[in-house]
Amino acid sequence: MQSGKKDQIIIKGARENNLRNINVSIPKKKITVLTGVSGSGKSSLVFDTIAAEAQRQLNETFSSFIRHRLPHYGQPDADLMQNLSPAIIVDQKQIRGNARSTVGTITDIYSLLRLLYSRIGKPFIGYSNIFSFNHPEGMCPVCDGLGTVTAVDIKKLFDRSKSLNEGAILFPAFAPGSALWKRFVLSGYFDNDKKLKDYTEEEWQLLLYQEEIKPKSPKAGWWPSAKYEGVITRFNKRFLDTDPEDSKKSLQPAMRQVVTKGPCPACKGARLNEKVLSCKIHGKNIAENAALQVSDLIKEIGRIKEAAAQTMVAAIIERLTHLEGIGLGYLSLNRETSTLSGGESQRVKMVRHLGSSLCDMMYIFDEPSTGLHARDVHQLNVLMQSLRDKGNTVLIVEHDPDVITIADHIIDMGPGAGKHGGEIVYEGTVKGLMKSGTLTGIGLRRQPALRETLRKPAGSLKVRNATLHNLQKVSVDIPEGVFTVVTGVAGSGKSSLINGVLPRLYPDIVCINQHALAGSVRSNPATYTGIADQIRSLFARANKVSAGLFTSNGEGACPACKGLGVTSMDLAFMDAVVTTCEVCQGRRFKDNVLGYTLRGKSIDEVLKLNVEEASQFFSEEDIVNVLQRLHEVGLDYLTLGQPLDSLSGGERQRIKLATELENTGNVYILDEPTTGLHLSDVDNLIALLNRLVDNGSTVIAIEHNLDVISQADWIIDMGPGAGRDGGKVVFEGTPAALINDKNSLTGIFLKKYIHAR
Repeated sequence: MQSGKKDQIIIKGARENNLRNINVSIPKKKITVLTGVSGSGKSSLVFDTIAAEAQRQLNETFSSFIRHRLPHYGQPDADLMQNLSPAIIVDQKQIRGNARSTVGTITDIYSLLRLLYSRIGKPFIGYSNIFSFNHPEGMCPVCDGLGTVTAVDIKKLFDRSKSLNEGAILFPAFAPGSALWKRFVLSGYFDNDKKLKDYTEEEWQLLLYQEEIKPKSPKAGWWPSAKYEGVITRFNKRFLDTDPEDSKKSLQPAMRQVVTKGPCPACKGARLNEKVLSCKIHGKNIAENAALQVSDLIKEIGRIKEAAAQTMVAAIIERLTHLEGIGLGYLSLNRETSTLSGGESQRVKMVRHLGSSLCDMMYIFDEPSTGLHARDVHQLNVLMQSLRDKGNTVLIVEHDPDVITIADHIIDMGPGAGKHGGEIVYEGTVKGLMKSGTLTGIGLRRQPALRETLRKPAGSLKVRNATLHNLQKVSVDIPEGVFTVVTGVAGSGKSSLINGVLPRLYPDIVCINQHALAGSVRSNPATYTGIADQIRSLFARANKVSAGLFTSNGEGACPACKGLGVTSMDLAFMDAVVTTCEVCQGRRFKDNVLGYTLRGKSIDEVLKLNVEEASQFFSEEDIVNVLQRLHEVGLDYLTLGQPLDSLSGGERQRIKLATELENTGNVYILDEPTTGLHLSDVDNLIALLNRLVDNGSTVIAIEHNLDVISQADWIIDMGPGAGRDGGKVVFEGTPAALINDKNSLTGIFLKKYIHAR
């Protein structure tokens, strides 16, 4: 078959997930934005079809030795895919990595900084490797380059008002009668009925820190070859000097009670040894520069005028400027990547590619505006356009109108979600989309307005002199009984105030965040919402068998995959290979269990129903009510058996919200609840939040979405900037007052949004 136009990606007969045998041509070296409601097929087309095939074909060019170390991609369900370029996927998955992975290491800026210090730092101490906290010659010998040490909190480990016989050691493994407890009471060194507070200093040191010695007069029952050592000495060897994952899970909560983590006393958190820290440029060592927020580090590096350093200085400043340009100027290079949010992770990944000179690549972004204030979206657009102008193809899955407007080409998916989606409902220009009758087109034409009728507060949640992270002695009254939106640029202190300080002051607050949902690997929407038990009971009654047969971790589970539907082969140092279970074909249950039916469907077939289909299948009131709430939060397209770990952050948040819709009198915190929501779904979300408030609850949302901000009863705007330049309340009041406040960045953009549409 002829390859067709080389300036277009050709897709024919795409059927992955809910795609309906679609044909599409995507212009190369242009920005194409894919729009549509959640579940309409955007990700199925971009990630599961185009990106997966591009990655699969690229991986096929490597040797088998290399391929086994790369992610495994199956061939997508499509008739034809042509003219694909190598794909670089920049998604919102949090950057995984241990405590040694930082913003500086993941962006390679720290490597450039090491090179700079090795060339012009005084005194000269060695080449760039020695400045690495991961290198034996550079790392702090006390914390091994981690910057923190883990130690036992003696006050929490012991109750000195008790004796050893009374259980003075407050850790389950040392409980009276345990083997570890016997190593102290049988040693012969102590009066086991003596209160620890009455111990002499010599006895106290012997109990805590003694290294291995042979007891002179042990009591009956002591092990002949055993040696005595102090509680702290043994605790460190047994629990702290091993991989935490090796510790029994049953002891981990107790570990958190008695173990503290703090800055290393030797390097004060710098991670490096004294020799490395003695090397300075303009009076600062490399750790001090890595601790500066990016916006300050740009100025510090800019002060370096030595001719030999200019190439390195230019490269460092270019990458730092990219970080600042996408709203991450408040981060520091020593920030651990594991602490970054999904949106922050995506933007950090972007920086790794912005300095690349590669062309004719395919960059794929998943809602890159997530977590960005309206001020920063413009700079994001500039970066997208710069990637295109280098000769690359840019594909963006996005809901934000400001990002949609930079598209050279639009592909609007729909018309609905799940089985009602999977079609291309519009292709063309942004101007044409604005005139179309699709949900996206209608949403873009909508005229925004401020909330007209404001509720009156029923009290307030008081915060006084909060100083967590960058908060600068913040005092604020958050009204109860109304809908409050907390705004401000990324890094301004919103999360520190609302997710950090507030729940500590008011422990009963319900946090509806985007974190992983509680449950096992077998958990799904049915188990999380509680309807799984009712479904099992229905199957049991209909077939006169035990309900336990219909749980995937019970007696009816497939013995080969233990009810997971997949099997995983551990290849040691290679990636594990996950395949559909050959015995149950992914259906998770034994054949005899799959033979039992309810209204003509097996348990597997019922779990494959999406929320909308299940609403028609079940008539039981309790089940229907739960499904109705899932429908109301826009999750019609989720299947009852979809693994919870496959849900996006926004979906996780909405499924939590669904379980709260009928509750009253609570205080709810939501963190960017519009994440992943289409324009048409934002109105539904606002209605749900209003419903919670009207039911007598208080709703506090951290949000950048201007439609949500405009519908608040009360707004608290944080800023004025990010990091050190933020941490203050710059505005408190109504949306109408906000748009007239010239000191609020949020107010400036909200006014522009209200009057420009």
